[in-house]
Amino acid sequence: MSALLRTEGICKAFGGVQALDGCTVEVAAGSITGLIGPNGSGKTTLFNVITGYDRPDAGEVWYSGAKITGSSPQRVFAAGIGRTFQLTRIFSRLTVLENMIVAAQHGSGELRNPFARAGGPADRRRAMELLEFTGIAGHAGKLAGTLSYGQRKLLELSYVLVADPAIVLLDEPAGGVNPSLINQLAQRIKELNADGKTFLIVEHNMEFVMDLCHHIAVLDSGTVVATGPPAAVRNDPRVLDAYLGTAEDDDERAS
Repeated sequence: MSALLRTEGICKAFGGVQALDGCTVEVAAGSITGLIGPNGSGKTTLFNVITGYDRPDAGEVWYSGAKITGSSPQRVFAAGIGRTFQLTRIFSRLTVLENMIVAAQHGSGELRNPFARAGGPADRRRAMELLEFTGIAGHAGKLAGTLSYGQRKLLELSYVLVADPAIVLLDEPAGGVNPSLINQLAQRIKELNADGKTFLIVEHNMEFVMDLCHHIAVLDSGTVVATGPPAAVRNDPRVLDAYLGTAEDDDERAS
């Protein structure tokens, strides 16, 4: 499979902290690719660089054969790249359906105008179809602020899908979500992928990642230290050292 999304040599520092240091990652078209690593390894910063929220100090971002480095978040989304955030972004005082209609009207993948919420029949129909797909249509009339954290994650995925992006970047979709909703989320991702949707997923839940992803890249201190299929990455000594080293060291001290 060819690369739909590629970062080449991305560097990004914040003050004296080097968040990304020559980071190169490829996401093949039609794949589910995982991006893992310890806290502070640069995963969310890489998402922010790809989607235009941070400008890299060096390196390039390529999407569908075109350079998109430094493009605004709106232009990145319009090109076909959708994303969710580590902390969900919803209008808690609007209903679930109203949140979806705002997204449908803007077509931007973000909820920005809480007053433009009436929506026409087409907007409402599309919104309900996506809520049915993610399994939260029964909550359409509820205030979004009353949803559980897992349901908010599903709502965020729903409104990112409104504009039908070619690739979706998910930032810790399983974080803080109960097991039944994690399974529901994983199933929806698999179904979307079977229909041709590409995913890049940042996640700390290793069971979720290993079961879902076709390919995994491992970040440590802003640099990719290992890539490959889940079985190979799971047993890579560099991954065990970078990602699990702290836990192993704690075990040694406790013994």
